[in-house]
Amino acid sequence: MEAGVPSHAALPRYLAIVGPTASGKTAAAMAIAQAWPVEIISVDSALVYRDMDIGTAKPTAAELAAVPHHLINIRDPLHAYSAAEFATDARRLMADITARGKLPLLVGGTMLYLKALRDGLDDMPHAEPAIRAELQLQAERMGWPALHAELAQVDPITAARLAPADSQRISRALEVYRATGQPLSSFHTAKNIATDATSTGATAQIVINSSTSLANAFTASDSIATHATSIRATGQKSLSNADSLLISLEPLDRAWLHQRIAQRFDAMLAVGFLDEVKALRARGDLHPDLPSMRCVGYRQAWEYLDALDTPGPTSPSALNDLRDKGIAATRQLAKRQITWLRSTPDRQVVACDAPDALEHALKLVKEFLDDPA
Repeated sequence: MEAGVPSHAALPRYLAIVGPTASGKTAAAMAIAQAWPVEIISVDSALVYRDMDIGTAKPTAAELAAVPHHLINIRDPLHAYSAAEFATDARRLMADITARGKLPLLVGGTMLYLKALRDGLDDMPHAEPAIRAELQLQAERMGWPALHAELAQVDPITAARLAPADSQRISRALEVYRATGQPLSSFHTAKNIATDATSTGATAQIVINSSTSLANAFTASDSIATHATSIRATGQKSLSNADSLLISLEPLDRAWLHQRIAQRFDAMLAVGFLDEVKALRARGDLHPDLPSMRCVGYRQAWEYLDALDTPGPTSPSALNDLRDKGIAATRQLAKRQITWLRSTPDRQVVACDAPDALEHALKLVKEFLDDPA
């Protein structure tokens, strides 16, 4: 944590626009930016990656130029970005934006990032039996030293303290990485955020219990958050204890969101999404187990291109299968995001499929900003 922005400090006043994928968060954020002096902080674990523009529905060049955006295009796809890093970066940015006389506007759907910023992180993810069983099968084929070598690529800190035959600990470290997209070592940093806050008088801890498979998460780093099945608070204030407005865009009719998801995926394919993934594969240093390549859409496109490279005839329906899988995975992501949002008590819900959704959101912002609190 940078000097002057301690992890236990109260957050400055801020706005946040959250919601499931394809719910209209960018449009709402841009409308707010036209009306008030804000700077946008992306709360999206896919937008951090460079050269991944189409499949992540990244804001356009015009949108990026119209209002300052932060935490977009800050990582090469080869490198992970953790929720703990986000919390550190976002706190610093929020302080800087406030010092410039503007209001931080957090925008995105990676709920684990928002939780890390507002409440700290749990000590450790819960076990994922399906991932553990997959690792056991892989070890039977390749041996634990090979899995240790894989761990060294994604979490060198943990790998350095484990013997190549330490099957139990190697399995757990890879399980955490595959489930969350974060190295096991990063959770020690996350724990320090919560511990530091608790030791200095902060008064809340939120516990996430996840028992369902994380295999289809939008990105590995938001998988725990979007699979949360319950949140338990101590009944005291959040670590952030900030004056904030959290607007949550949620559809009244899930079919409306499903249609938007399908339309957006089709539009991505039409403007060159497969070419984008081909360029990433052509680099030679990326692989489908990286957090960046486990994003919804990218994983399915990678598998499709792998099939094209396999000798033998390609099914005429392969592209349709890619489309169906990509849309299905995105719908599952949206479902998990909505589940998380419904357990966030301080959110102000705006029906994103209502004709007056944007007007409603802007009214909430005006009322919040008119309140001198």
